Amino acid sequence: MLEGVESMDYKIFKLEFPGAVHFGRKDLEDGEYACCADTVFSALCQEALHMGSDALLRLYRYAKEGTLQLSDAFPYRKDSYYLPRPMKRVETGEYAGDSVIKKAYRKLKYIPMEMLDVYLDGAYDVLNAPDSGMLGRFEMKVSACVRNGEETKPYRLGTYYFHPGNGLYVIVGYRETDAFAFVEELFARLSFSGIGGRRSAGLGRFRLLFGKLPEDIRGRLQGDGRRYMSLSVSLPKECELDKVLEGAEYILCKRSGFVASENYAPEQRRKRDLYVLKAGSCFGVRYQGDIYDVSGPGGAHPVYRYAKPMLMEVDA
Repeated sequence: MLEGVESMDYKIFKLEFPGAVHFGRKDLEDGEYACCADTVFSALCQEALHMGSDALLRLYRYAKEGTLQLSDAFPYRKDSYYLPRPMKRVETGEYAGDSVIKKAYRKLKYIPMEMLDVYLDGAYDVLNAPDSGMLGRFEMKVSACVRNGEETKPYRLGTYYFHPGNGLYVIVGYRETDAFAFVEELFARLSFSGIGGRRSAGLGRFRLLFGKLPEDIRGRLQGDGRRYMSLSVSLPKECELDKVLEGAEYILCKRSGFVASENYAPEQRRKRDLYVLKAGSCFGVRYQGDIYDVSGPGGAHPVYRYAKPMLMEVDA
């Protein structure tokens, strides 16, 4: 085990949504059924800010120093937790030249946690893999936008409803019990205000439940191997970048959006764009990443974008 990693403990926070959620992509009509760690962290920052500036700084310090880690929010189905598909080449044996199999692998987003070893061995039955229809259903909701002195304008909003017993989960890593108790309180508060878009309309509220992380996954999170997969969106520090990207297999994605804080500026403003490495990206080394300030000029306070990896071994 690597120094510092072995002192990290892990818990699963399960988010069970009785109503709809909206995790946006390019526009309001688009939607996802999962969300990134930076979205989770941003929502926790809003809850901390309601408790006072000291609470926000406490959360920032825990994350910045690595006392607290967050994974992306991945789907779970009943008692099965899903992981992102590792962006790691696997040998599929007799099916190596099958174009149908190759296409199915490229479309695959998630794999059940208990099937990780099977996937890495190239024996995963990708043609019969669970799809998003087993998790829930997308719906298009028509709402009205009302502004002072303007004509009411309808708009379409993409929402997602999880089937009973399904939802999202976040792996929380922590080195101090005080840090865990603090983030548990923030998640409990967040369950009433909601996560994702259109929270003022009641979207994204959830029941907070807890799950046990399997010991083999815990071992991978603490392991020292030849290849690691990140379970969160991340961006290495500038001093780490060259070493991390050498031989890496990754996808870049742009993270943007509006500042949620009412105290940031008189009018709504956008965060600065930040390009990060998606969860599932694989690397030959462990690295720290960072918390980046994505506020723009004239804002009243910093706006934090979480971009630290939660790394698990995928090749011993």
